[in-house]
Amino acid sequence: MKKIVFVLILFLVLSCNKKDDTIKITILQVNDIYEIAALEGGKVGGMARVETLHKQLLKENPNTIMVMAGDFLNPSLLGTLKSNGERIRGKQMIEVMNAMHFDLVAFGNHEFDLKYKDLQKRLNESNFQWNATNVSHKLADNKLAQFYVEKDSTQINIPRTVTMDFKDADGTQIKIGFVSPCINSNPKDYVDYGDLYEDTKNAYKRIKSKTDFVIGLTHLKQNQDEMIAKMLPEIPLIMGGHEHTNRLIPVKNCKIAKADANAKTVYVHRLEYDKRTKKLSIKSELVPMNESVKEDAEVAKIVRKWTVLLDEKIKEILPNPDEIIYVAKTPLDGRDTPIRSIQTNLGKIITKGMAYGFDNKVDCALVNGGSIRIDDVLEGNITGVDIFRVLPYGGDVLKVQLKGALLEKVLKYGKLSAGTGAYLQRYNAKYDAKTKQWLVADKKINKNKTYTVAFSDYLLKGLDIPFLKPTNKGIVSLYKPKEEELNSDIRKSVITYLKTIAKK
Repeated sequence: MKKIVFVLILFLVLSCNKKDDTIKITILQVNDIYEIAALEGGKVGGMARVETLHKQLLKENPNTIMVMAGDFLNPSLLGTLKSNGERIRGKQMIEVMNAMHFDLVAFGNHEFDLKYKDLQKRLNESNFQWNATNVSHKLADNKLAQFYVEKDSTQINIPRTVTMDFKDADGTQIKIGFVSPCINSNPKDYVDYGDLYEDTKNAYKRIKSKTDFVIGLTHLKQNQDEMIAKMLPEIPLIMGGHEHTNRLIPVKNCKIAKADANAKTVYVHRLEYDKRTKKLSIKSELVPMNESVKEDAEVAKIVRKWTVLLDEKIKEILPNPDEIIYVAKTPLDGRDTPIRSIQTNLGKIITKGMAYGFDNKVDCALVNGGSIRIDDVLEGNITGVDIFRVLPYGGDVLKVQLKGALLEKVLKYGKLSAGTGAYLQRYNAKYDAKTKQWLVADKKINKNKTYTVAFSDYLLKGLDIPFLKPTNKGIVSLYKPKEEELNSDIRKSVITYLKTIAKK
């Protein structure tokens, strides 16, 4: 009898430990995070909340990884400030992400906002794995090299592809490959973006046979992600960034997932793979990061350290940063999707402030929606700090005299760029849908007339609107404000303007 019981127990133990050829993987995806603290008065977002979910998922399944689909080192108000004599430039984000134990990170175009020396510092400080499928470091002699992370005087190249091994309790093992192309939308003399599609295709071919399947962790426009999904139909999932609003788009056998920027939401992908049948199932859940999610104490402590520093440093720029400069009875819309798609009330206030900085002696004022980075709604009491969060880049407001033909061309380009950072927020310029004409001061633009326009200095760099450069023949003159003038910093003009209308 004892022998029978022993055999039965042994059989049950062996049965429980038998490999079932099925393994479950969980991936926590975030993208486009510029602020480590929560937004909307602490109601949404915040990296401390993301870490709480991360730890919950690890308890649920040890085979959980956390990934970032690019854009996190810049821009943020905190990143523009100085600590120990140098710009923070994303240092706060690296410290937080190291504490959260991120597993895999892709480059976004805003990582290259940093000067090369600053980017290299951030790379060296990071303890997580980077992936760079198409971006290369352009050296002084125009030769190309891989970006690298330096640890203990040893340079470790950032790979074109990454593979990760997973093993569950019963011994089932799989290998997943990752490709991470980045959009070519931020030209820098130290970056080469290669051939996006060819580089991705070649990278995929190199690791396809070495892995059970390959996933995309990308920072591209939606249509570019869709092209990759069609070009590489065996990729089952593309975790993307660049767009700032959540979406889950099926393309053939693939789905493209993007969460909301600033961790207002995150994506949780639960993968189940059968090695025997090679069947993969993916369940993707969009999880809001709101007040129902508690903050992780360790990460919250780091976030507080940096926000205290922010408060101290901003006082060096604004003597009384917490002074209420305006009370918004109607919420001012600075959310990414509207600010890049339609004329918003916040966009009007900013451009009116630009005109005010020149004593309203301009015909109109224009700012690119991409310069407005708060991704939030301002309501109630507004302080100077809020305006710095709205416009973290700062920069001059330029007074430009240009021909009506060029002004009309600029306005048309802005309208056609709806949904992108090149969309123009405007003062005293509007489109008449009935006549299909652009108006300035309610009058049709005269192509031969010279207009005086207040432009954000970024627009004159030709990055958003390629033909809008100081060398354009349609530009008659360009004035850059002196340091003591309001428009030497767009934020000073907006703050001063708000104070004036608050008194009315």
